Amino acid sequence: MKIREITVTPVAFRDPPLLNAAGVHEPWALRTIVEIHTDEGLTGLGETYGDLAHLNKVREAASAITGLDIYAQNQIYHHISAVTGDAISDLHGLTGAATKEKSIDRVYSPFEVACLDIQGKAIGRPVCDLLGGPVRDSVPYSAYLFYKWPAHPGTPADRFGQALTPEEIVTQAHLLINEYGFQSIKLKGGVFPPDQEIDAILALRAAFPTHPLRLDPNALWSIETSIRVAHALDRTLEYLEDPTSGIPGMAAVAAKAPMPLATNMCVVTYDHLPPAIAQSAIGVLLSDHHYWGGLTRSVQLARLCETFGIALSMHSNSHLGISLAAMTHLAAAVPNVTTACDTHTPWQDGQDVIAPGALRFTDGSVPVPTTPGLGIELDRDALAVMHEQYVNCGLTARDDTGYIRRFDPTFPTTRPRW
Repeated sequence: MKIREITVTPVAFRDPPLLNAAGVHEPWALRTIVEIHTDEGLTGLGETYGDLAHLNKVREAASAITGLDIYAQNQIYHHISAVTGDAISDLHGLTGAATKEKSIDRVYSPFEVACLDIQGKAIGRPVCDLLGGPVRDSVPYSAYLFYKWPAHPGTPADRFGQALTPEEIVTQAHLLINEYGFQSIKLKGGVFPPDQEIDAILALRAAFPTHPLRLDPNALWSIETSIRVAHALDRTLEYLEDPTSGIPGMAAVAAKAPMPLATNMCVVTYDHLPPAIAQSAIGVLLSDHHYWGGLTRSVQLARLCETFGIALSMHSNSHLGISLAAMTHLAAAVPNVTTACDTHTPWQDGQDVIAPGALRFTDGSVPVPTTPGLGIELDRDALAVMHEQYVNCGLTARDDTGYIRRFDPTFPTTRPRW
């Protein structure tokens, strides 16, 4: 079955002012939607980042693989590697170091997902069956909490409200858990001094005594601060995510922390695994098929992690329903995804490019679609609206630091900050 044509559509959707170590989310989040059309009339969907440098590489790759067989993934990867070359298309610091290999995998991933969507449709089986078959029929996700402003400056307050204090973080958690039924909670830290974020975690523990809790300061703390926070939150956190930078730094913290350390920043390619394993730097790897090279390679990653006793979960960036479907099929087929995955879905606030009804949250979990392929369909009207938003919003790259500095020119970029 040959690739007849590939449609690449950049989109933008509204994003709340979510704070993090790099700054604050801009009013629009950018994504790219990939549609692969075959000579046999089947179409597959993929989703990836929307920054212009990455978008241009996706477009080049689409031209390079047109005419190839959708089952010839090694050949498709080779062609994409050739057009990506030495270009580094991943410059967003919250997803870890940028490397040539990671950039190639980022470009390849949406095409691989789209091809798997087609393969599933061709044989009448869901994508998770192509990955080894489901080991669970629903995938748990966590309530992903953020410190946030009440609104983007100059606009009315959004429905999520302000979250700058421990009490307001607890209110936000109640909102997301009441709407989605989440059974675990993650707080994006690295925004305020560590003691203030410790207080927020302790407030969450008091309000939700049985929910597993995680904290992620995006490698903003020193080794010493990381160890201090870890001990302050002993028997409170399920894991501590990326408290400090680099594999050696994480290893130094891991040697003294009473809970496992997780990462989506210091281990982001296969080359990072040997030193991380040798130094016992991590206990949980937050995989992300968007930059680990798609779903099949992520299954291979999971098996490597299982071999070396590393637990697995999933990282999330601002995403739409195609990515949520892909994440759900992947997590359904990987036995050692032992903790709830991250998702930004609540922050989309209903915006999506897929037709409603295929994906839903029940008690914090997404039932795995059982229809062929990813089990989703594109909403072309919504796609057209989001593409028009992309054209008109004026953004071509994510820049959390540049945006916050419009309002706070003194915002620091030093690391470690505490």
